[in-house]
Amino acid sequence: MSQSAPHLLIVEDDPGLQSQLRWCFDGYRVLIAGNRAEAVAHVRKHRPSVVTLDLGLPPDPGGVSEGMSTLSEMIAIAPGTKIIVVTGNDDRSHAVKAIGLGAYDFHLKPIDAGMLKLVIDRARNLFELEAENQLLQGGSFFETPFANLITNSDNILSLCRDVEKVADTSANVLILGETGTGKELFARALHNLSSRASSRFVAVNCAAIPEQLLESELFGHEKGAFTGASGQSVGKIEHANGGTFFLDEIGDLPISLQPKLLRFLQEHVIERIGGRNEISVDLRIVSATHRNLPDLVAGGHFREDLFYRLSEVMIELPPVRERPGDAVILARAFLKRYNAHFGKSHRGFTPEAVRAIDLHAWPGNVREIEGAVKKAVAMADGPVISAEDLGLALDGIDTPETTLNLREVRKQAEKAAIQQALARADGNLSQAANLLGVTRPTLYNLLEKYGQKPIESQHPK
Repeated sequence: MSQSAPHLLIVEDDPGLQSQLRWCFDGYRVLIAGNRAEAVAHVRKHRPSVVTLDLGLPPDPGGVSEGMSTLSEMIAIAPGTKIIVVTGNDDRSHAVKAIGLGAYDFHLKPIDAGMLKLVIDRARNLFELEAENQLLQGGSFFETPFANLITNSDNILSLCRDVEKVADTSANVLILGETGTGKELFARALHNLSSRASSRFVAVNCAAIPEQLLESELFGHEKGAFTGASGQSVGKIEHANGGTFFLDEIGDLPISLQPKLLRFLQEHVIERIGGRNEISVDLRIVSATHRNLPDLVAGGHFREDLFYRLSEVMIELPPVRERPGDAVILARAFLKRYNAHFGKSHRGFTPEAVRAIDLHAWPGNVREIEGAVKKAVAMADGPVISAEDLGLALDGIDTPETTLNLREVRKQAEKAAIQQALARADGNLSQAANLLGVTRPTLYNLLEKYGQKPIESQHPK
């Protein structure tokens, strides 16, 4: 039996039934308990997905008091576990009472193993869906300094702390990173964590506006300033007064406009096109680009003095391929989002799909993951999404090159493996330990070694 198979606990005091049921449920790691103490011990240790519970347990095998007490205690320990009460035809009222106490379902004796297996499978599927939803509602495995960030990556969390440090200063911030790494998310975090949060956050994409219109968009114009200027227009910089102005794709800012932006950064005043009055503007500039600005400076396509003005603080976002485990976490978050959007009910990803997500390079980063999951949710026929649904294949997937320093290789490989195992196991420490081939105490020690709290401690039981 695979060590990643879910646990099924059978609480039954009849040795004959114990023996019969032990081998009836393929796909589960079956646990047997003959009394309340054993049942509770198994629930504490293994947190089974599903429990079948005979209400007639010693020392009250002819009644239901011990079974009801066992039910209540198990629910208190593991409220997410699905408990199926097994009872006789003449005990329907007790089954109804048990469901009122929190049991998932009931099954009437004599036991039909095939029918009971269907009920158990349905209960396990619900358990897994609820567990995944609970994780996704938390947003991420670890607390993050600002909202809307889904990550399990140490390097991203370190950048979050940098954002907290610089957010309430007046320093201009330049955010670098590949397309789809979340540059605008970090820009909004800088605004939301600053004293300017109550004022506007205004964004302009320098690559999306034609050069002949961009100057007016940034600085505004007066009536009659050019053909078609039928009235006065306030520019985006002036509109952002008191708040934060985000210049996205600053590397595409035309060279002709760079001196005017530089003057604004130096003097904090603007002039509308066709105007003669200087207008004072107080705002914080955050810019971002996927391009290599030093190369643009060296090639004469970007002013060096403007680069230094914009980059008083630089934040460089790593691509998803350098964020171990994050691809899987992001994919699950997008699965939840687009299940709701399309009215679908896909329960998750196949193990092969999880591995493919984890190993794929994702050159388009978060945006590419979102697109792949969105398409799969819309098009997939099965209850779970496969690697084929995502357009991924395990063949030919390359892993990134690493440093040749053996001590650093071991350290980084260990950390990356732990983060990937936690992501694949959906935060379950026992399953993660099994994937890593270590014991659960060893995994605890490794988490402590690298300064990470055990994930299970981040969520209420």
